[in-house]
Amino acid sequence: MNLPLSFQAQMESILGADYQAFMDALQTETPTSIRLNPSKKTILSPFLKEEAAMVKWHSNAYYLETRPIFTLDPLFHAGAYYVQEASSMFIAEAVKQTVDLSQPLKVLDLCAAPGGKTTLLASLLNKDCILVANEVIKSRVNILKENLEKWGFPNYIVSNHDPEDLANLEGFFDVVLVDAPCSGEGLFRKDPKAADEWSEASVQMCSARQKRILQAAAFLVAPEGVLLYSTCTYNEFENQNNAKWLTKTLDFEPFKLNIPSEWNIVEKENGYQFFPHKVRGEGFFLSVFRKEKGHREIITGKIRLNRVRKRQVEIVRNWLENPDDFELFVKADETIIAIPQQLQNEYATILRAIEKRSSGIELGTFKGEDFIPSHQFALSTIISPDLPSIELSKEDALRFLKKENINAPSLSGEGGVGLGWLLARYEGLNLGWMKAVGNRVNNYLPKEWRIRMEID
Repeated sequence: MNLPLSFQAQMESILGADYQAFMDALQTETPTSIRLNPSKKTILSPFLKEEAAMVKWHSNAYYLETRPIFTLDPLFHAGAYYVQEASSMFIAEAVKQTVDLSQPLKVLDLCAAPGGKTTLLASLLNKDCILVANEVIKSRVNILKENLEKWGFPNYIVSNHDPEDLANLEGFFDVVLVDAPCSGEGLFRKDPKAADEWSEASVQMCSARQKRILQAAAFLVAPEGVLLYSTCTYNEFENQNNAKWLTKTLDFEPFKLNIPSEWNIVEKENGYQFFPHKVRGEGFFLSVFRKEKGHREIITGKIRLNRVRKRQVEIVRNWLENPDDFELFVKADETIIAIPQQLQNEYATILRAIEKRSSGIELGTFKGEDFIPSHQFALSTIISPDLPSIELSKEDALRFLKKENINAPSLSGEGGVGLGWLLARYEGLNLGWMKAVGNRVNNYLPKEWRIRMEID
């Protein structure tokens, strides 16, 4: 790996006697780690062995000895796990130490795509919490939506705004995560091309941009709320200096975490640094801050969407596991959405404050009297487990995910599940919708979700 000489000099200055160990670590294979979805429990075979090593700072995450082809695993498409770099999972531990997770929380992931840290946050939250996932780059919003839909947590809104555009939500969020765009020094082993794009000038440019994002984020944090700032880099300009700038400029105090020494995380001024020669993971930095006390304004309002017609409500309720937990609304394009009953006020506030965003879990549409369910609904955790379904073999599951028709002899005849909408399942988890019509079964997987690679 050819690293810029100025980067090498920087790291030698930071690490001293540990510099050579760091450089040696960059020549080793990048660890592969996955984080399990607590809402979609299943048997993760064959690649997650019983002896798999656990990520020290996350009790539901594991290292894999080899990196499989995740695209060819139906459980990956079902949202049973997320492939996430291990060091960045430390954010969950920071949230656990700073927030009472039994309370209803309003959480914002300000720089969210592709969604790894967003799904990490979602796994911590209870049914009375709401999560806003914002991504400024429009081309990255679809992958963020896709990963959140797979994960199944229902109480989220995806938005596509510059941080300053969220000013109407000042003081609204209990937790704000800023996983800031950075120079990417911590990813040089994982992505050698990142080293070619690195320069001292890019470090300074990233540092200035991060300050702008942090300033916008700070105003969105409620009094006594928590702000988390993370990067995948090592230099002090993007890390410690920005953290120090925040505490000197705005009303925040650094929060000291309790970290076991055997985790080998290096405590820095106002933050925590991961180095690949000390941990089984990539370079990562995290600072945690608590906002000072102050007045918190409670905003109330109503959702400005039309209600679903009574007859349609009666039909849709049969598809929900706990229908009394949700209010149903209809968007301008006739899509039926579900919004948690107890979070209507929070949704109303967010939907009024930002323009480019989603509105709730999309359940489907009506064509005449027939309900046509959405793919998002199939993957969500609010769907009834008692709907007609068929358990697919791995071969058939992959054919389904390639959007091919499959032979399903158990659909009809004595003991069969009959005609109509069916959930395609693998290892007990939903993959999407099929519809049995006459002698054929139609595959309703969205075209943009299909597997495009060849399967042997």
